[in-house]
Amino acid sequence: MRPDLFAKCRQPQIYNHLQEAGLYPYFIPIESSEGTEVELQGRRALMFGSNNYLGLTHDPRVMEAARAAIAEYGTGCTGSRFLNGTLRLHLDLEERLARIMHKEAALVFSTGYQTCLGVITALVRRDELILCDRENHASILDGCRLSFGEVRKYPHCDMDALRRHLEATEDRARLIVTDGLFSMMGDLAPIPKIVELAREHGARVLVDDAHAFGVLGPHGTGTADHFGLNGDVDLVMATFSKSMAGIGGFVAGEREVIEFIQHNARTMIFSASVPPPVCAASLACLDIIEQEPERRQRVLELAARGRAGLQALGFNTGPSETPVVPVILGNRERTFVFWKMLVEEGVFVNPVTTPGVPPGMDLLRCSFMATHTEEHVDRFLKAFERVRERLPAAATKPRSAAS
Repeated sequence: MRPDLFAKCRQPQIYNHLQEAGLYPYFIPIESSEGTEVELQGRRALMFGSNNYLGLTHDPRVMEAARAAIAEYGTGCTGSRFLNGTLRLHLDLEERLARIMHKEAALVFSTGYQTCLGVITALVRRDELILCDRENHASILDGCRLSFGEVRKYPHCDMDALRRHLEATEDRARLIVTDGLFSMMGDLAPIPKIVELAREHGARVLVDDAHAFGVLGPHGTGTADHFGLNGDVDLVMATFSKSMAGIGGFVAGEREVIEFIQHNARTMIFSASVPPPVCAASLACLDIIEQEPERRQRVLELAARGRAGLQALGFNTGPSETPVVPVILGNRERTFVFWKMLVEEGVFVNPVTTPGVPPGMDLLRCSFMATHTEEHVDRFLKAFERVRERLPAAATKPRSAAS
């Protein structure tokens, strides 16, 4: 009998089990949204699962900028940046991003994911080496896999291991790639040490600041800004789908390097460009990021309030120090049950299991917005308290094996 490519699709899957148990947490349609509150499954819920850190998706200035761009340019470009898909808006956005990032140039991609893939695969060739934090985002890992270079992963934020890799490969061109703010645990990469090691060993540094851009640093430009190292990281990537309230991504760095990426990144050359309303909305978001620093201070304060409240209730919030706050439960089934009960209590968060986190680190990923109120945070904490009382085992065993 000939093997069938689709045979694996018909075998029992974990998602089938979750669907049958009424615990399936994915692809749930949001029927309406006001930013901090949404309607889903016929009930209202506080949204604590969004990456809308500055709360700009519903800002009237951002929405008006998008409407004005549609009126002038239409809804899309219907072509790649390489050919007919570059508008004056794209160039304005790139110039603005380069300036705010204190870099010579910037390049806009259609998504953050494509930015990671495009930058890494364009830059790293055969006989060259990528040194990659083991807990980097999937887009970085996929970019590493698709490049022709060798990839060596070092344990999460382990600078001794990174040093050993660098010392053993002095005869090769090397790129150190790391998330700035790790999106599941909410912790920060040790950027000062990474920059120090890169300088010492002649390596280049690429930081993905998808979750830090707009949130961290005195200028809101991410982890390098947070550590006072804006000019010391070679390349910084970020996305428009978090604090920038849209979709797309960019990379910023030296002009010659950006021009090389522009002419070699297949994910940009062969993808339609960011639509006009998204470009205009992103420019409006940059205005707000520059003019209203109190928004990033606000989201950090609310996250600190939520994190302290969760810890007081006995939950394990891991190493978080940012608007991303994990509640580590350590068991897949328990995580999904806890998630469902939270929705019943009127709070939406994101359940995350392997491969999103290591085995035994199953968690509820909570994220805070500048537009949340103290009362929202209090309701969020009360919901966790009520679910814990209904399901006390769910708050224990943070490192038990996944079931």
